[in-house]
Amino acid sequence: MSRPEGEANQAERALLARIAEGDERALEDLYRRFEPRILAFANQRLNDLAAASDTLNEVMLEIWKSASRFEGRSSVATWILSITRHRIIDRLRKRGGRVFEDIEESNAVDTAESAEGVMAGVADAQNVRVCIEELPPTQREVIHLAFFQELSYVEIARVMDCPEGTVKTRVYHAKRALKTCLAGIFGGSPAHA
Repeated sequence: MSRPEGEANQAERALLARIAEGDERALEDLYRRFEPRILAFANQRLNDLAAASDTLNEVMLEIWKSASRFEGRSSVATWILSITRHRIIDRLRKRGGRVFEDIEESNAVDTAESAEGVMAGVADAQNVRVCIEELPPTQREVIHLAFFQELSYVEIARVMDCPEGTVKTRVYHAKRALKTCLAGIFGGSPAHA
């Protein structure tokens, strides 16, 4: 089982303090903790694993250089994902692509043990991925941060440097779009949650 969130954050804060003192082993430990999260987040936005890997390295270098500036106003994960987001934006700007889009005004898990149930679950997951990819970038980002990175709306607002209300609006619109997309795939009207 995973440790409680508060305990994990305390351990991560301790690692940052050691990194600020020049402890390379602490950086290695932090790298192991955050590598999958940073890579997933960067690859989700960049859609390029090599660029996501480069972003990971840039983020870790930034952490090494700026660990002493961590003020503790957010969780370590929020701080790191915020650095990651800024690096992603830099990469997207260098590509010449759009970075932001303006916004116009329950994920069920199949626990069946049968092969048929497992295959249906895989197909459902693939359909959800397809629908997520159809979302505008800002909505995809909040969905990724909320459901895959498991950040709260307050933390997402800090990472994205926007008001919490904006995050809630983006999640609301993303959920509606996902519901409509999935209803189109499975036929009929979406089930009411």
